[in-house]
Order: sequence, then C-alpha cells, then structure tokens
Amino acid sequence: MSTLAAKPLALRVEFDGDTMWLELADGRRLGVPLAYFPRLLRATPVQRSDYVISGGGTGLHWEELDEDILVSALLLGSKDSTRDTREEAAAVRDRKAED
Repeated sequence: MSTLAAKPLALRVEFDGDTMWLELADGRRLGVPLAYFPRLLRATPVQRSDYVISGGGTGLHWEELDEDILVSALLLGSKDSTRDTREEAAAVRDRKAED
C-alpha cells in the first residue's frame, strides 16, 4: 500500500549546480541531489534540460541520457537503481591499483 495521499504529478524540472528541482502540481517543490542519479550528474546543462514529462506528470524521461524517473519514487527518497558497468569497471581498476 502506498503512503502517498495523492498521486504526485510533475509540472516542471529545473537544475542548479548539484540539485534537480521538481515542481509538483500540488504546489510542492522537491530538491533531489544530482548525486542520486549519476547520468544526470554527468550530463551537460543542455542534456539535462532536454526532458519529457511522461504519464501525465508521473514520470520524467531523458531520451539522450537513457534516464527514466518516477515522480513517486523521488518523493520516497529513491535513488538510481541501475548500475553503470563503466563506473563499476573503473572502481575495480582503482581498487586493484591501490593494492
């Protein structure tokens, strides 16, 4: 069972240096650290601004970045659940170099 009283709907997304700001239809404004979403963190400002609000406001999609985020998941504090194999490989190399 969901603990959300109403289905949260996105109206707009904005970014500053390290935060994604989400404006919701009910008047709330949610700040989410870009560190939660590595693809957005690494993206250029132009790439970040090229998003689509999907599902009538329930989702956010960045085609070029292959990033999809559910608005309800942001409100629950969820982070990116995908793993970037390039980052994992780099981390493994770094650990081996330290040994």
